[in-house]
Amino acid sequence: MTERLTPTDGSADMEAAELLTRVARGEAGAVRGCLQTFGPVVWSLARRFSQTQEDAEDAVQEVFTDVWRSAGRFDPSRATAHGFVAMIDRRRLIDRRRKRERRPVLVALPDGLEPADEAHERIERRIRAEQVVSALGRLKPQQKRWIELSLVHGMSHSEVAAETDTPLGTVKTGIRRGLAQVREWFAEDNESTDEVRDA
Repeated sequence: MTERLTPTDGSADMEAAELLTRVARGEAGAVRGCLQTFGPVVWSLARRFSQTQEDAEDAVQEVFTDVWRSAGRFDPSRATAHGFVAMIDRRRLIDRRRKRERRPVLVALPDGLEPADEAHERIERRIRAEQVVSALGRLKPQQKRWIELSLVHGMSHSEVAAETDTPLGTVKTGIRRGLAQVREWFAEDNESTDEVRDA
């Protein structure tokens, strides 16, 4: 059952029904009359259902678009023209409200929050650094000292030898073997980490 929203007499009902018939036939002149006749009803409901003026304006446009498309289905024996338009109006507005309620709420990200890719890369670098430090810690103290002087402090092999009072050949061999061992342990640690991630 469709309620009559606008009090009209018989002649007004007939004129409104004729407008819908003309709209269904595609008469351009009927559009303005349709807006004038049904506009107050459509606007009244749109403002009631909408949160903002802009939202109401968008809703009215959608409702009248539906009226143009549905005018051919209007049957004056089943409803008045105003009731027919009000029914379309309500359906469209209810659909818009449901979509609005399903729409996810967007929350502003806090300042300084870095993108996921950058955060992931930073974490990966930290993990690798910790793995290297752990591997270095497993070396013999003297070997670790030579590598730190060479890599961290930028000393040449000769300077490391002089600093630690160690033959140059021993320093070179110790650093080379120590780095090879660190790389091996580092690779093993990475394999273990990948297995945990894939598990």
